[in-house]
Amino acid sequence: MMNETFVASDPKNAYEQAVEKYGEGIELISAKQIKYEDGTLRCEVSIAVPKDLFMERSFGKVSTQNNDSSRDEDEILLAELSELKKQLSLMKEEMLDSEDESVMQKVKRLFMKKGIAKPWLDDVLISLLGSSILDDATLLVSYLLEEIDESLEVQKETLDEPKIIMLVGPTGVGKTTTIAKLAARYAFLMDKPYKVALLNLDSYKVGAFEQLAHYADIMQLEHITIDSVEAFSEGLENLSEYDIILVDTAGMSPYDTQKFIKTVEFVQSDISRTLEVNLVIPATVKYEDMDDIYNNFSFLNLNSVIISKFDETKYFGTLLNFMLLYKLPMSYFSTGQEVPDDLMVASKEYLLEHFIGDLDEE
Repeated sequence: MMNETFVASDPKNAYEQAVEKYGEGIELISAKQIKYEDGTLRCEVSIAVPKDLFMERSFGKVSTQNNDSSRDEDEILLAELSELKKQLSLMKEEMLDSEDESVMQKVKRLFMKKGIAKPWLDDVLISLLGSSILDDATLLVSYLLEEIDESLEVQKETLDEPKIIMLVGPTGVGKTTTIAKLAARYAFLMDKPYKVALLNLDSYKVGAFEQLAHYADIMQLEHITIDSVEAFSEGLENLSEYDIILVDTAGMSPYDTQKFIKTVEFVQSDISRTLEVNLVIPATVKYEDMDDIYNNFSFLNLNSVIISKFDETKYFGTLLNFMLLYKLPMSYFSTGQEVPDDLMVASKEYLLEHFIGDLDEE
């Protein structure tokens, strides 16, 4: 990467100069206000761009119409300039240690280390160019946390009409246990008891029916299993007097085409009451899996995200990044294995407290 500094009377104009020259794909390194010897205040914005792009935009492409001598001279000059820039860049990297980083760079690096994506951070930091917040680490961390808080969405718990609540998600995220917790909550722990039934679509997983049936027997709830779209419609009709029908589905990887098609058929079938589709993802979600999970299930018109396995990690940056990137509202948190105790209505404050605790370890 090559670094370049743009100077203007204000940070916005300096940044626009950089965008005009290199386009939107630039990396912001620092922004600061400098007082020149004549007393004039100027804003300097430093950015990094790929070396090839820097050479092309700074010196242009070598014309194929030049004669051999001129072309050779230009190529030699470009090679020398490229090597000089490379050496200067290496020298700068060797000379700088962590104490020489700008406040913005340090805070940005901290949040990226904790799982927050660079594009989201850059969008927020660019809006602060020229602000004194960028020079105060405490203020900048607080500002970023406030931006995260405002970006997160929570779906309110509403049970004022009969509904079907379907849980979908990858294999092993705890959908069946979460359904048991929701069933106990709705049937026994609310201001009024709701009539709850359990419906199982997971005919793939060995023991899936038995596990859900076990919970249903303990709570004395109606429980049926379904193996076709026709049976699904018939089952819903037979359960029409129930307030809430909780639907368990097969866990899917991005390659489970058959399961995916079948789940889509269930969702798109003729249903007379409200259907809410909730994606269950673990708090332990890996950054590399985020796109696959979202792309695999977003076609189901997701209403919210239920986050499971809060008790299995103390690092929540990647989970936060998932919520910021895909802008899905959160509905519930599953915080352990106990049914029904380890379930809570989603809370931005609860999630941020865990993330802040992770930041404080640095």
